[in-house]
Amino acid sequence: MDKMRLEVIFLPIFEYKKNVHALLGEGVSMLIEFRNVNKYYGNFQVLKDINVQVKKGEVVVVVGPSGSGKSTLLRCINQLESITDGELIVQNTEVHNAKTDMNELRRNIGMVFQHFYLYPHKTVLQNITLAPIKVNKISKEEAEKTAMFYLEKVGIPEKAGVYPHQLSGGQQQRVAIARGLAMQPEIMLFDEPTSALDPEMIGEVLDVMKTLAKEGMTMVVVTHEMGFAREVADRILFMDDGKIIEDTTPAQFFASPEQERARLFLSRVLNH
Repeated sequence: MDKMRLEVIFLPIFEYKKNVHALLGEGVSMLIEFRNVNKYYGNFQVLKDINVQVKKGEVVVVVGPSGSGKSTLLRCINQLESITDGELIVQNTEVHNAKTDMNELRRNIGMVFQHFYLYPHKTVLQNITLAPIKVNKISKEEAEKTAMFYLEKVGIPEKAGVYPHQLSGGQQQRVAIARGLAMQPEIMLFDEPTSALDPEMIGEVLDVMKTLAKEGMTMVVVTHEMGFAREVADRILFMDDGKIIEDTTPAQFFASPEQERARLFLSRVLNH
């Protein structure tokens, strides 16, 4: 058996799919599309006429001041928040349609939150294998093999048998990333994944995210880490007052954003 066949057999499903797509020269597909989306909390409008698309393999970073609607935008993608009107299409599925099976859709969307939400009474390995076994109905052996693959990827395979309270904040967030990846999603969503971490821990989490981006994972990231946005993003969305007012490349955004509000934001965050 040749080396290529061996690699394909032993790679987890996500890696296998990615390699097959590359070999077949698969065209770029649209994974996420907001069409005239609005979102209200009572009388308060938090998202205003959102129109944006995310292609397969893109890394889109969403930045902006607090309260601008960034996290709400992200959470609408897997319907942790529901839109009020407009259309939201994810993987050719109408998220806004009441008939959509959201549990099925969420199997292909990993999410990493500001807080880690690990089960304190379960080991790292058990935290990662729980959803694949319960939701994807795979065997414990297969789930553990996949979990160890992703623990290796995030750099802490030796922590498989320990409990969350025995880990640093950065290590806990890396476990949370591995947990999301273990479901072998097409899309990863990150909602301010470093904002609850000590400054010394931020780099280790960002390094994992950079690796995922280089490997072609489709990512939508809400963050205040401007260095990460500049280095890793394919596109930057700048939000203010519930609207996307810049949708551009990192080079353009950091050198000469079109909107005065974006220029003011950058002057404040880059000079402190």
